[in-house]
Amino acid sequence: MHNLIIKYINNLTIDDINNFAIKEGVKLTDKEVRYLYIFIKNDYHLFLNNPNSFNIDDYQDRFTKENYPKIKEVFLKYFNKFKNYL
Repeated sequence: MHNLIIKYINNLTIDDINNFAIKEGVKLTDKEVRYLYIFIKNDYHLFLNNPNSFNIDDYQDRFTKENYPKIKEVFLKYFNKFKNYL
């Protein structure tokens, strides 16, 4: 499963992140989209290698007060859905 995730991340674009956020009802700022893109591209292995140690609250200051609760909700939704595959 990790190989599929890595392949997906390697092909991920900034537009993919923005479109996913919009689909989930989150209107990210340009700064937030860029941050997420760089974080995912460079640091995905931190989450992938030890998903239970990842604390999204550590990144709260990277997002607007309006967006952070929405981002956390989306993260938890998909983490709970796919955590057994990690």
